[in-house]
Amino acid sequence: MAIERTLILCKPDAVSRGLVGEIVSRLERRGYLLVAMKLMQLDGERARKHYGEHAGKPFFDGLVEFITSGPLVAMCVEGEGAIDGCRQLIGATNPLAAAPGSIRADLAQTIGRNLVHGSDGKESAERELAIFFRDNDYVSRRHDLERWIYEK
Repeated sequence: MAIERTLILCKPDAVSRGLVGEIVSRLERRGYLLVAMKLMQLDGERARKHYGEHAGKPFFDGLVEFITSGPLVAMCVEGEGAIDGCRQLIGATNPLAAAPGSIRADLAQTIGRNLVHGSDGKESAERELAIFFRDNDYVSRRHDLERWIYEK
């Protein structure tokens, strides 16, 4: 399996409920590395760019309004199969349909307040990471990951 990078957002509801540490802890316990992380207030322009594939859909304005309603934590998570692995860890968009033990099943309340965003594929991960991070924002921790993999 390939080493991948993916965007994970702890949305404003996760920040306001004090769940960022729990989310980060679950990612790290799964063996993923955080190679970039920012606490930020997202502006409307960047939010519309992030949710660009949903432009024109009835729920688009609500997505933008919510993601800009308070601070969020943006992370670049790295590891083997990180895109699919993180999405599995996050769980289905609807917390009521999410697998038991996933972040959303355990902690989220509604579809509209589901705590976390995770990129859904390689292309979207690359596009989304470029919205939130510049090249000099990343810290290389690949040696940590390689050591962990080979020590097992």
